[in-house]
Amino acid sequence: MDTKRREAWVEIDLHALEQNFTAIRAAADGCAVVAAVKADAYGHGAVLVARTLEAAGAGYFGVATFDEAAALREAGIQTPLVMLGTTPRGCEADSIRLGIIPAVSAYEDALPFSEAAVLLRRNEPADIIIALDTGMGRIGFLGDEAARAEIAKIAELPGIRIGGIASHLATSEESDTAYTLGQIASFDEFCGQLTGDGIRPAVRSLANSAAISRFPASRYDAVRSGIMLYGIYPSGEVSRSSLPLTPVMSVRANIVCLRNVPAGFCVSYGKKFITQRESVIATLPLGYADGLPRVLTGTGRVIIRGTFAPIVGTICMDQCMVDVTDVPGAQKYDEATLLGSSGGLSITAGEIAEKAGTITYETLCRFGQRLPKLYR
Repeated sequence: MDTKRREAWVEIDLHALEQNFTAIRAAADGCAVVAAVKADAYGHGAVLVARTLEAAGAGYFGVATFDEAAALREAGIQTPLVMLGTTPRGCEADSIRLGIIPAVSAYEDALPFSEAAVLLRRNEPADIIIALDTGMGRIGFLGDEAARAEIAKIAELPGIRIGGIASHLATSEESDTAYTLGQIASFDEFCGQLTGDGIRPAVRSLANSAAISRFPASRYDAVRSGIMLYGIYPSGEVSRSSLPLTPVMSVRANIVCLRNVPAGFCVSYGKKFITQRESVIATLPLGYADGLPRVLTGTGRVIIRGTFAPIVGTICMDQCMVDVTDVPGAQKYDEATLLGSSGGLSITAGEIAEKAGTITYETLCRFGQRLPKLYR
């Protein structure tokens, strides 16, 4: 990181990432691990994350867009890529050229891949994945007789083969397990019906991060892990003791302005904060455009010199202010931690998400959009 370019940054601990992957793979009990690196690896930087996990033994990488997959291939990533969403129309041939394994939800989705594969891969068929909707309500076949008939037609298409079948769990992180158990049963039943039809996908995948340890029956041949790779538990229902994880991302900034101000001093837009005493106000060079939720105005906090300090005044697009009156010896260019640990204290993604009324996934993704990344 060039500190002359920015006094705020994201730190990515690649060692922690590798440790998390090792723990997840152990919990998967021999199943292949599909590492989700979509959304720029949840804001952590897809290319370096993928390089680290490729060396660690990831079986597949999961992406959500064609451009995400193309960027990984351009960076030299050789591990098989799985399209977790849909492939844009007209990108089927390029998808096959890049070795991307698409998910299909209808015969009409599979047909263009067949036509492209016949032209491009005459000696070896291209794999596709059957997307099955067992209760997520997003994409996929509905698992009825009509779906079986359509999948049978897909199996007869030249140039492609059904290499996998996958579905997604909607409530695996929640305490009520009934819905998840129903999805597992539906997936199991439909896979059995396909076997009776003579269709046997080599890879069956259902388990997401929360299900890997909570629902062993959902593991099948490959598990898909996203948020846990980055050291965040999907919910309190996932055992911390059986699956130890370390947060990978920290967010830090240097104080760029430090001023002694009198009582009655207004801070930021809308006069939302007015000092009640003589105070020391510090300015940090990051704001809501960098992923710091604007709704943390009045509730957010940072760590400076081993002390929590409140964010005061309305959070701006590119800056925010902190009251460091009670931080002993605070100086200009001191380092502030907005996410992560420092001086024995921690601010977690869960804390930020709860205060912002959102989820940890969004918190990480937003911090990773504009801030420069420092990899350790």
